[in-house]
Amino acid sequence: MKKTFLIKGLALLLAMGAMPALAAQGTVLRNEKLYSQPSATSKVTATAAKGASVTILAKRGGWLQVKSGSSSGWIRLLSVRAGAGGLGGAGLGDVVGAATTRSDPSRVVAVAGLRGLDDEDLKQAKFDGAELARMDAWDASAAQARSFAARGGLAAANIAALPEPRPAQQPSTWEAN
Repeated sequence: MKKTFLIKGLALLLAMGAMPALAAQGTVLRNEKLYSQPSATSKVTATAAKGASVTILAKRGGWLQVKSGSSSGWIRLLSVRAGAGGLGGAGLGDVVGAATTRSDPSRVVAVAGLRGLDDEDLKQAKFDGAELARMDAWDASAAQARSFAARGGLAAANIAALPEPRPAQQPSTWEAN
């Protein structure tokens, strides 16, 4: 009986120790409000300071449910960088390196895109001809776009099209024999 109790107790302790691993850690990128629901129109329950470490509990659309200290709530997805460690972990070398490193304009940067619609929004969507007409009123012609670009100092550039992709030719093991 003692052995069974010991095994069950050990299993419980192991399970409890693994529970925090299920939640992801993150860092708040700017001072943000925590909302009671995943909506900017819901009640503000608390604030999270830039650099604060948060535990990510759930994700819904463009929102994350987080816990920061004794506060919890919903925060915009793009306001949190996933991964442990706040700004407090940056050493002097990291700060100096970030401040003195030159940006490379040819470097490709990945940007997170967020549609902002969830399944419920799409199910409730209805055609609205008046809104479509309002949107069409903002349409710009090619001449208007060229004029706007020229006023901003932009110039057209001809870029060659990429070649058509070709499938990789890998001999099969049957052909090699």
